[in-house]
Amino acid sequence: MEAFFKLRERGSTVRAEVTGGVTTFITMAYIMVVNPAILSFAGIPAGPGTVATIVTAVFGCVLMGLIANRPIAVAPYMGENAFIAFGLTALGIGWEQRLGAVFVSGALFLVITLVGIRGRLANSVPVGLKHSFAAGIGLFLAFIGLHETGIVTSFVTGMPAQALPTGAGGLFTAPAVPVKIGNLRDPQVLLAVAGFVLMTVLMIRKIRGALLIGILATALTGGVLGFGHAPKSITALPFTGAYDLSAIAFKLNLAGVLQLSFLPVLLTLFLMSFLDTLGTLTGLGSAANLLDEKGNFPQVERPMLVDALTCMFGGVVGTSTSGAYIESATGISEGARTGLAALVTAALFAVSLFFIPLIEPLQQLRFAYGPALIAVGVLMFGSVRRIDFDDLTEWIPAFVTIVMMLFTYNIANGLTAGLVVHPVLKIAAGRARELNAGTVILALMCAAYYVFGLPH
Repeated sequence: MEAFFKLRERGSTVRAEVTGGVTTFITMAYIMVVNPAILSFAGIPAGPGTVATIVTAVFGCVLMGLIANRPIAVAPYMGENAFIAFGLTALGIGWEQRLGAVFVSGALFLVITLVGIRGRLANSVPVGLKHSFAAGIGLFLAFIGLHETGIVTSFVTGMPAQALPTGAGGLFTAPAVPVKIGNLRDPQVLLAVAGFVLMTVLMIRKIRGALLIGILATALTGGVLGFGHAPKSITALPFTGAYDLSAIAFKLNLAGVLQLSFLPVLLTLFLMSFLDTLGTLTGLGSAANLLDEKGNFPQVERPMLVDALTCMFGGVVGTSTSGAYIESATGISEGARTGLAALVTAALFAVSLFFIPLIEPLQQLRFAYGPALIAVGVLMFGSVRRIDFDDLTEWIPAFVTIVMMLFTYNIANGLTAGLVVHPVLKIAAGRARELNAGTVILALMCAAYYVFGLPH
């Protein structure tokens, strides 16, 4: 393992990699429940959808460990799955065609990765924006954790239906206040607060496995207090009965995708996935001190190749667009630095295939894993100090990136907005010579997303 993963060279140990891989799995295991539930609205049955989600995560994590040797987990993306399930509803297309779009977008990623275009575009992003990606994703993770735990909740939570604001046609309108503080008298919310405090104290004291210890301690305490419910069963054989993957695997419709009218869909999927991966890799690279002196992710083509192959694999087996997961930051914060951590995460996903009935009740313990997301958000937000606050042509695009990412609840929206604003301000300031061809190309691609794509 030392020879293959270069543990000593990257300042890691087997123990740190295993702890990191387990922690990453725990914080992202919710995808096994959430992704099938979302895709079921597109007509993909939940049982096979769960198997497809897990198999895709195993495939992606194994490739990330063996090909890229990075401590980054890969699985179907949140956001893209909602776009597949809900964003395409108005087009009246079936789930087979939607899976075809996932496969084709992955194939496009593969082509531009193999010819080197994707890596060059990734490395052409200005350094300030790269650090804003990490800071924005950190706040995004923290907001997810705050909302998942109930510390922050929607303003309309607890309001009777007749009190909700409505407009023309009786449709709901946006409330005056989008979010509010949660019920701090709720024992589960208090458990989450206590879990966050425990994790931060352990991190301050530099206790290895701080997040994992915090998650397990909080979950155990919640179980003793009677929160959660027992599973209907413990084990089940995958690929049989309700979990038979043949119901959705190899059912993608490619012919229906390769037509001009479908171009906005492909453009949206392409840019969302490209920028999600770019932002995630940059953010995680910054958190793990993997970026070089120019702020570039070394050998970025390798994780991007994994991303492309996993995306294509997901379309074949029956799930949505896949890529690098921001929750990998939890494992990185525990000391993971190599692909061994990704293989540990893959092994846990593989074992989960035989315990699918256990997954649903375990992933209801939001008060246990939510605080870890907040804690990681704190760590990742530190990247903001590397942004040049004295240069408004750098700071304003970084600010736009962060706030758009957070307040639209979509990583891709923040990345596209920042990449568009940056060259505009450079040109307006008479500093166009500071731009490179890659930056301009990315800006044009992002502008096309807003003009011709389906932003959400």
